[in-house]
Amino acid sequence: MVNSMGSMRDFIIRRTVTFIPTIIGVSLIAFIIAYVIPADPARAWAGGEKATQAAIELIRKRYHLDEPLWSQYVFFVKGFITNTIIDPRTSNPIMYDIAKRLPVTIQLTLFAYMFILALGIPLGIIAALKKNTIIDSLIRFLALVGVSSPVFWLGYLLIYVFFVTYRVTHLAGVPPPPERTIIGIPVIDALLIGDFKTFTQHVQRFWLPGFVLGFMGSGVIARFVRNSFLEALNSDYIVFLKAKGVTRTMLWKHAFKNALVPVITILGLQFGGLLSGAPITETVFGLPGLGRYAIQAIIFLDFPAIVGITLVFALIYVTINFIIDILYGIIDPRVRY
Repeated sequence: MVNSMGSMRDFIIRRTVTFIPTIIGVSLIAFIIAYVIPADPARAWAGGEKATQAAIELIRKRYHLDEPLWSQYVFFVKGFITNTIIDPRTSNPIMYDIAKRLPVTIQLTLFAYMFILALGIPLGIIAALKKNTIIDSLIRFLALVGVSSPVFWLGYLLIYVFFVTYRVTHLAGVPPPPERTIIGIPVIDALLIGDFKTFTQHVQRFWLPGFVLGFMGSGVIARFVRNSFLEALNSDYIVFLKAKGVTRTMLWKHAFKNALVPVITILGLQFGGLLSGAPITETVFGLPGLGRYAIQAIIFLDFPAIVGITLVFALIYVTINFIIDILYGIIDPRVRY
């Protein structure tokens, strides 16, 4: 027991040590990509072709754009940590703009994740249990459609079906948050305080974009669960349990637990995939989230916002994968060593 707890502690420490270098590496790569492209951000922020030279020079000095690249990087990292970097497009601190839009993106991602879990895992298990049948073929076909469907195409198609034709969803604006904030995600806060009217409003607004964003991921998970579950069912220990006369339900239970080990890793990666798909989904459905903010920042060469958004996405992604790694170590003690 002591050795097990010690190995788990060492495993967590090793994963924690890789946390900070990953964030630093992501910030450095994002900064270099943003600031070495052939464009003059100071001119764009000052008003484009109509900008005066004095305004351009003032912006360059304010954002340290006239200094070496390493000095600019230090200035921006320090500014993000202290929340003193002002977005040249909105005139607000960048972290203020990000914090205002982040709950929308997180809520959208959670809806998409629920669809991934609700569709991908059960369909993958059914396909494995019905191997080489019509049901298996149909599920694999649906998974292939999910993986292959562009988010914007599926989004506009479902908008036409559910909004234009049947009017069973809402696309205008975002419902207000509940009166009391607990964790900052409106749909969860509304559920926790019992504000079911607000909860229903958010579900009606977010279920369709959440389904569109999660549909591709559910296809990936369904195929992965199917293959992993089949591999587990064909393992030697399952053959041994069959020889001992263990019931089919218990066989499936043991196989499913072992099949979950690689699936959990993919689920962690899927969360990052959902964040990367959020800009397109938020643009199609008119959601004022962080993804849409990122697209607007790219259009207007708002490099500080681009770097800040990338840092936030990287922090979320690394945190989720850190949690997944811990769960991985709990389920399969072999990965701790």
